[in-house]
Amino acid sequence: MLFIKEGLAFEDVLLKPRYSSIKSRTEINLSSVFNDRHSLSLPIIAAPMDTVSESPMAAAMDQSGAMAVIHRYNSIDEQCRHIQSLPASATVGAAIGVSGDYMERATELYRSGCRFYCVDIAHGHHILMREALGNLREAFGSEVTIMAGNVATLQGFNDLADWGADAVRVGIGGGSICSTRIQTGHGVPTLQSVINCSSSDRNAKLVADGGIRTSGDIVKALAAGADFVMLGSLLAGTSEAPGRLIKQGDGSMRKVYRGMASKEAQIDWRGHTASVEGVTSSVPLKGPVAGILRDLERGIRSGLSYSGARNLTEFRSFATFIKQTPAGATESSTHIKLG
Repeated sequence: MLFIKEGLAFEDVLLKPRYSSIKSRTEINLSSVFNDRHSLSLPIIAAPMDTVSESPMAAAMDQSGAMAVIHRYNSIDEQCRHIQSLPASATVGAAIGVSGDYMERATELYRSGCRFYCVDIAHGHHILMREALGNLREAFGSEVTIMAGNVATLQGFNDLADWGADAVRVGIGGGSICSTRIQTGHGVPTLQSVINCSSSDRNAKLVADGGIRTSGDIVKALAAGADFVMLGSLLAGTSEAPGRLIKQGDGSMRKVYRGMASKEAQIDWRGHTASVEGVTSSVPLKGPVAGILRDLERGIRSGLSYSGARNLTEFRSFATFIKQTPAGATESSTHIKLG
């Protein structure tokens, strides 16, 4: 017998403002820690997609206190060259899969200086993930930080943590170019997944991934229990993002942005398609990613100040969500009638 539970998305909720003694947003500390090896002063991670994260994005993210994960849709040599082109002190991750050459890829990345792996599959709560995490821990022990995913449930989060993940990506089907929920009927609204997974008693860090469109959504994800957020579309189209340029009829420029389960990405990567669970689109050319990150950081700092919180730990203890009606969601958006 089916038991239907409600799943909340970002637009379904707001955070209640509370008294603040913060006189300047510079008092706010946004840093978040994976472990004693890796931490970020800005808890934003660029997604391992071939139209988002290669070495130029990784360098720019690192300079802003954030990080990128170099995608795996390339040869081992190509991925290693991206890692090797970065300063030894840069915080950067590299994505690997759970089958085929993933252990060879992990070994060569390790030799190239990488100490942060992202085990990157669409459905992370899976036997192949369990086997991969076991093999990686056997080979590299605690010398590497491992982020794994994606999952949508508390059980999935707990299992990946128990199997060896230091951090777990939470969110299935919420990405702007992801069609998993349409194709398969499966998924949980990302905010609800974060709320559920944040109740875990495991030590793994929570990375909210998918459906984040604004700095306000980042604030809500952090309030719900995320330690970090992973972004794709918000960083796509920047100067540092890979992607073919498209000139519009009016002279404006756009960049290709595509899901890694899209038909086009699969053909480019492996020459054929399996289950198509993504689409290809384009986004306006946005300029340097540093400007995007500055805007996001300002919004996040403002968000914490509205709750009177000086760091993420305080924020989670202070934050109170309310559910808003569809009329409330309309009121929450800019709604002036132009013209």
